[in-house]
Amino acid sequence: MNAFDLSRLRPRLPSPLEPVEDERFARRGLTLLLKREDLIHPDLPGNKWRKLALNLEAAAGRPVLTFGGAYSNHLRATAAAGRLLGFPTVGVVRGDELAGRPLNPSLARCAADGMRLEFVDRSTYRAKSDPAVLAALLERAPAGAYVVPEGGSNALAVRGCAELGRELAGAVDAVAVACGTGGTLAGLAAGLGPGRRALGFPVLKGGFLGGEVRALQEAAFGGPRGDWSLDERFHGGGYARVSPALEAFTQDFEERHELAIERLYVAKMLHGLVTLAEEGAFPRGTRIAAVVTGAPDGVQPSASSR
Repeated sequence: MNAFDLSRLRPRLPSPLEPVEDERFARRGLTLLLKREDLIHPDLPGNKWRKLALNLEAAAGRPVLTFGGAYSNHLRATAAAGRLLGFPTVGVVRGDELAGRPLNPSLARCAADGMRLEFVDRSTYRAKSDPAVLAALLERAPAGAYVVPEGGSNALAVRGCAELGRELAGAVDAVAVACGTGGTLAGLAAGLGPGRRALGFPVLKGGFLGGEVRALQEAAFGGPRGDWSLDERFHGGGYARVSPALEAFTQDFEERHELAIERLYVAKMLHGLVTLAEEGAFPRGTRIAAVVTGAPDGVQPSASSR
């Protein structure tokens, strides 16, 4: 069987859409549902499956070289795909200072799955799309390596994420998703179609993501698609930062719904969505889906008990 035959991994598609009872929404006449992308596959959950699937088909079993930070879920998913499907992987990691330190749990998992980690300084990492920098990285990679960008976000990934929107189009009026590189939002909005909107909650500060989403839609579809917007208020100080207030919110949400919540992406999105509901951002009767893109480290995802 060819390495790029993803059907052998038996993804759970479409992913479950679970209604949850939350009085912060109910008292405003809103319905909250969780789109459980974390249940698609135990090793390639959520938007990682959507973004990688078409890229892995394009790679067709060749080695894959990709990029990420020290806690990158994308690197972990790529490494897992390499182990499961039998192709070599190389992860270019931001921060050469990490090379001499013990691996954190995320990078240790990548290494255990067979990924070769290459640590580069931050200036080199910022220039990773420069042809000369990329050529130097490819020289050290296995021959014929296929390049997937940081976070997996490229035109193929966006087209893959459009299927998420199509799965939700007939069931909800608005969809919320956490955003790192913007690929999931770009595809989600396109797949939702007219009359529905996608809300993105960036987990990094800087205000750059709108341009990235527009560029990704241009690359994938030739122009803008769908009704989408960004709310920049909930990054909590930047990537991988969890404030005491966010931690308190997340623990409360977990207790309300008996569901473990991933902090760096999902918690920030949920915090933003609850805040918008409390601000009266949605008319009564609105059905809102929150995209759960992953589970906390070390937690096996399970269906909500409520």
